[in-house]
This record gives sequence, C-alpha cells and structure tokens, in this order.
Amino acid sequence: MLGTAVEGSRVSERVGARELLRRVLDGGAWTSWDEPVGAGAETGAASGAAPGYRAELAAARERSGCDEAVLTGEGRLRGRRVAFVVSEFRFLAGSIGRATADRIVAAVERATAAGLPLLAAPSSGGTRMQEGTAAFVQMARITGAVMAHRAAGLPYLVYLRHPTTGGVFASWGSLGHMTAAEPGALIGFLGPRVYEGLHGEPFPPGVQVAENLAAKGLLDAVVPIDDLAGVASGALAVLCGRAPAPRPEPREAAEPEAVPEGPAGARDRGGDAWDSIERSRRPGRPGVAELLRHGASDVTPLSGTGQGEADPGLLLALARFGAAPCVLVGQDRRSQRAGHPLGPAGLRVARRGMSLAAELGLPLVTVVDTPGAVLSAEAEEGGLAGEIARCLADLLTLAAPTLCLLLGEGSGGAALALLPADRVLVARHGWLSPLPPEGASVIVHRTPGRAAELAAAQGVRSADLLRAGTADVLVDELPDAADEPAAFCRRAAAAIERELSGLVAGSPAARQARYR
Repeated sequence: MLGTAVEGSRVSERVGARELLRRVLDGGAWTSWDEPVGAGAETGAASGAAPGYRAELAAARERSGCDEAVLTGEGRLRGRRVAFVVSEFRFLAGSIGRATADRIVAAVERATAAGLPLLAAPSSGGTRMQEGTAAFVQMARITGAVMAHRAAGLPYLVYLRHPTTGGVFASWGSLGHMTAAEPGALIGFLGPRVYEGLHGEPFPPGVQVAENLAAKGLLDAVVPIDDLAGVASGALAVLCGRAPAPRPEPREAAEPEAVPEGPAGARDRGGDAWDSIERSRRPGRPGVAELLRHGASDVTPLSGTGQGEADPGLLLALARFGAAPCVLVGQDRRSQRAGHPLGPAGLRVARRGMSLAAELGLPLVTVVDTPGAVLSAEAEEGGLAGEIARCLADLLTLAAPTLCLLLGEGSGGAALALLPADRVLVARHGWLSPLPPEGASVIVHRTPGRAAELAAAQGVRSADLLRAGTADVLVDELPDAADEPAAFCRRAAAAIERELSGLVAGSPAARQARYR
C-alpha cells in the first residue's frame, strides 16, 4: 500500500539526481542517455539572454557536477527495465531551458520507441527565466512527448520532489498515471517567493505542501524516497501486466464454491429478499477494502480525481488478482455509512479509473456496494445525476474488458453507475434495487413499513439477477460473508481471476443486450 506522511512534516533532506537514482534503482546502477550539451546549444540559449548567463551555466556545472538540469537514462527497478528523467535542482534550480527540453524530449521519445515505462522525478522552479519565452514554450513540447508515450499504452509515473513549481508542475509534472511526492515537499503552480513579491503578502501556509495536495486528491500518495522503489515496482507490476490467457479447464471445474449458477442453478436457498438485505447491512460484512486485503496482491491505491477532488466512499486502486492485473473501482460501503456517502466527486474518481484502464489496456473491475448516493443540495448542484449518466456511458463504451462484482448493497443510481460490464459476479446476499427498499415502499405504499414485501416483489435478490441474466456468476456465502470474511474474500478473488482470464472488451450493444 502507498504511505502518506504525517501532516505537517518537513523535507528532511534535499536529494540530488544521482543520489536519488542510487537509492531507487537496483544496485544504484544506471545507463545514461544524455548527449553532451554542445557549444552551439549553449550559444543559442545565451544569445539575447541576460548578461552573464553563460557564466551562470558554467557555475551551475561546477556546483552540480551536471552539464544540464536533468539526467536521463535507463536502469532496473526491482528487476524491471525502466527509463527515467530526473531533475538536478542544484543546476539553476532545476529550471527548463531549450537544451534541457531537448534532453527530456529525446529521453521520452526513446523510452516510447523502446516500449519502456518512464519514471519522472522533477524538482524545479519551472522555466529558465534567462531564456524567456523561447524556454517557456518548451513545456508544450515536453507535454506532447509525454502524451505520445501514454498514447502508446506505456506507464508514466511521476515523483514530485522538493520543490516543484511553475511550468514543470503545470506540464510534465502533472500528467502521471500515478503521481506521488516526497514528504513535506513544496509543490505549487506559483512559487511562494513570486507570490509574495507580486502581492506583498506571504502565500497562505500549508497549501502548497505534498500532504495537503494528497488530501485534496491532487496526488496519489506521499512517499519517502527510500520507499519509492517498492511503491513504483508495485504499480508497474499492474500497469505493465496483461490478463492471463483462458485456463484450459472448463469453467465448471474451477473452485466449486464459486460455480456459476445460471437460470437452472439459481435456486432460492439464499433465503428471501429481506434476509439478504439485512445480511448485506451487517457491520461485520467484508467490503472492498477487505477484498483487496485478503484476495489481491500488488495493491496500489490511487487518490482522488487528480483534479482536486477526493471521495472516501469510492476506492480506486491498481491490483492483481492471482495472475490477472486490473484497475479496480470500488464503493466502500463502510466509509459511506460512516459519514462519507457517495457523491459526484466519487463518480468522477471512478471515471478516472475507467480512463486509466482504457489507456493502458487493462481490465476494469468495478465493485458495487452502496446504500445509495448522497442526497443533498450540494450533490444536486455538483452534478450528481450527470455523473451517474457519464459513468454509465463510459462503462458501456469502454475500450477495455470490464467485470463487475455486486458485493452487497446495490441501491439506486450509485449502484447502477458501476454495473454494466462484460461479466457480472454477484455475492449470494448481494442485491440490486432502484432505491433502498424502505424508500421504494414509501413511494408505492406511503410507508417504509412494507419494505420487505416490496423487495420480494421487485426481484432484487442474487437468484433473481442470475435468472434474468443481469448477473452471470454467483459467489457463494457459507452461509454469510460476515461469518467468514477472509474465506469469502478469497473465494470472490478467485472468481474475479477466473473471469478476467481471457476476458475481452465487448461492444456497447453486447453490454446492453443483457438488459433486454
């Protein structure tokens, strides 16, 4: 799991580029891709710039031991070949000039051509002011190279170091599939010194700090340098993975406790609808967090939308079930019932996961387990209905294999938003209803007291969903997941792995067909 530093922590050390590579790459060994900065590049950079710029470059080389503000190359990360672009802050505050941009773009393009994942570790004040606008526009060029790398389906991981500000943060520092930062790092668009010089007052404290940005959903995690190799390796184990080929044995031969039950096998031994609803609400019933803890490996949580929103009721993670890697989007029922009901931001987090799966060609696993979306003025004004619609649209048209696990409560539009998939698993006591049964009873009978009666009439049980073709596979409970949480989670994880093996993305028409 990714770690988050204690709030209020400060950077305890400023690590240079070579030291970072020594501590992150296997054996501290790496191969440089850097071509020497030629005299022509230096002359072009210095022409028309501030007087003394050439002397500043010479002093920066002497001080840093580097010929430019970045080092690029390749090495091994826990045995995996990776490319890197690492800033050297001691070289003119890690600023980006034209020669710097040339080096970064060449490295990104080389990584793309070689099919390598790319680790970027910026530490920079932004554009090199001595070169002015000509340097400033290089950020667009670097961004283009990074997006071409991503378009090739290759992972791009970013580790923001102290400090990272300006155009670097606003371009290649904010485009990672996963973005982490070192504890206490200053990270922001406008540097605090510039802000104070322009506005005559200091920037509000505690805002441009890694821990705060992680809490706001702008970063996925805060990670000490010595933990970076493990975190990045775990993420790449999923991001570089591919689902295994289908197993040769027939589906019926696998794990008898999770045997698919179609119309003929969807017996009523699970009890009545209200029994399942009550069981699904038991405090001890395992949720998505327990599913990952007991049934998955290489779990890397991702935080928020990456655009300033987070929602504790929605969990986004990279994970592996057996040999099958995936992006997982799961509703955390426990968090929702503890004061964090699912809102528009949570659905936007889910859509980030969908986009990530499509871009990297990974299967998407959705976990439905929700008492329902938040009902509030803020949610209405925040576009809750529109986000449910966009989740449905994205899922139905996603260019990646999709698998849904209906784990427990499946109430209302929040459940529907993550339901349409190529294959659907349902726990024995999972259920799906247009509203919480009590709310449906109020609509039909003007009282919540007939909820059990209405739930039975609506066909909400797993047996009903299997019979109707809304779900494909039953994950059994023996007799109740709350009484066997670890065993149930392992059983569900095994079912997920089997279903992901050989799963291919269906067409929108095929995904809709099950509801006819």
